[in-house]
Amino acid sequence: MAIFLDTGNVQEVEKYMKMGVIRGVTTNPTILLKDGVKGGKEEIKEISIQIAKLIYPYPLSVEVTSNDYREMIVEAEEYSKWAENINVKITIHGPNGEMDNLVVIHELATKYKIQINATAMMSAQQCLLAAMSGATYVSLFGGRVNNMGYNCSLEIKKLRTVLDSLELKAKIIIGSTREILNVMEWLEAGADIVTVVPDILKGMIIHPYTKETVQMFLKDAAETNKRS
Repeated sequence: MAIFLDTGNVQEVEKYMKMGVIRGVTTNPTILLKDGVKGGKEEIKEISIQIAKLIYPYPLSVEVTSNDYREMIVEAEEYSKWAENINVKITIHGPNGEMDNLVVIHELATKYKIQINATAMMSAQQCLLAAMSGATYVSLFGGRVNNMGYNCSLEIKKLRTVLDSLELKAKIIIGSTREILNVMEWLEAGADIVTVVPDILKGMIIHPYTKETVQMFLKDAAETNKRS
């Protein structure tokens, strides 16, 4: 699946879908707030439906806005009905280490048959447990792992080996991408998906030497045309 776009900006999604270079979109409350979404659940719903329709059949991840057990269940049910390609993001545990979230993930995946993106994980063992609980996607925050002084690529390799050996079908998503070089190194390490913000994706496409080369080609083509 390779690359998901981290954004709540419909225009950015449309731009990169036209290029054919993204295979899904992820959002969370922080991304939506940064992209100017301040109209509460109704605006989140409106934008999510727009993006889901735009990228169909590729997946869109939408995160619950509560860490209360019952509210997470209710929100996940609601979000999953907005479009068939929406999956619901649930953090691996609560803000103070509350462990009800894994119960929620397991219940939503098994009882409600909702595709879950277990998120905000910083280690391979967290991802393993989320995969065992029934998550469709397990999201490891690679940039933050690296910031803690660990090499995220090693965590990805460990996770890939264990998921494959146990025949767990969860897809590995690596998010919190800070540098362009992360994308290729994390895919090479065994990630199924790397999420990138629009600026990272733009940086992957545009290279200063390519610009220089294209300028030279166009200049020489213009000179050639003058002589014909």
